[in-house]
Amino acid sequence: MKSAFLPTLLSLSLISVAHAQQTGKPEDTEVYEPVPKVVTPGPYTTSAPPSDAVVLFNGKDLGEWVSVADRKVPAKWKVADGLLTVDKAQGNIETRRTFTNYQLHLEWRVPANITGTGQVRGNSGVFLASIGQGDLGYELQILDSYNNKTYVNGMAGSIYKQRIPLANPIRKPGEWQAYDVVWTAPVFKSDGAVQSPARVTVLFNGVVVQNNVALDGPTQYIGKASYQQAHGPSPIKLQAHGDKSEPLSFRNIWVREL
Repeated sequence: MKSAFLPTLLSLSLISVAHAQQTGKPEDTEVYEPVPKVVTPGPYTTSAPPSDAVVLFNGKDLGEWVSVADRKVPAKWKVADGLLTVDKAQGNIETRRTFTNYQLHLEWRVPANITGTGQVRGNSGVFLASIGQGDLGYELQILDSYNNKTYVNGMAGSIYKQRIPLANPIRKPGEWQAYDVVWTAPVFKSDGAVQSPARVTVLFNGVVVQNNVALDGPTQYIGKASYQQAHGPSPIKLQAHGDKSEPLSFRNIWVREL
């Protein structure tokens, strides 16, 4: 069902909504139990794009990506040797195209020499629907969660501060990780109320870690998530997290609209 609302919202409106929700302390929404069991994934296998996929990163250029700060500006992360590496000085990037419901494949790698602990160790994220500048949207967390303790609703495979992963199948730093995602966008009524929430299924290295879970709203760093404003088709965003750990890389990113 198509929403009656415009495909995107004004960034300033969303930023003001996000600020209005940010009351309390970040740790108020950090959860440390239950700790997902560690699962050793099967041997790594890459996934070539199917014939009807939109290839978002082909190892050669960033033609499908723009700067989140200014969508008129092409994305300026580093592309070399078939890899896309985060450039934290350039900020977040997002797709030129917008999507509603889709299947997404994305491969990522934390460098073997990663430093830091907790949330400052290989931190990034893929926002399954970007709805404004900065870190607004619905974030599937990317983090080095290999022998790295942090709050469990902020570890790799979590829907940040909303849904704990069912397992921890991460590989060691320096090895490739894969996310396969089925995203169902939220649907809004004509008055802006939620008709059906966003839902997401995530396979992490071939292991189901989110099983068609309903989301409470866009990601919030401070405060609880909720749906504050309707939105339509949205870009997919990659995060340039501001911590000092070594930047991670991506490859083989493709999406199929559903």
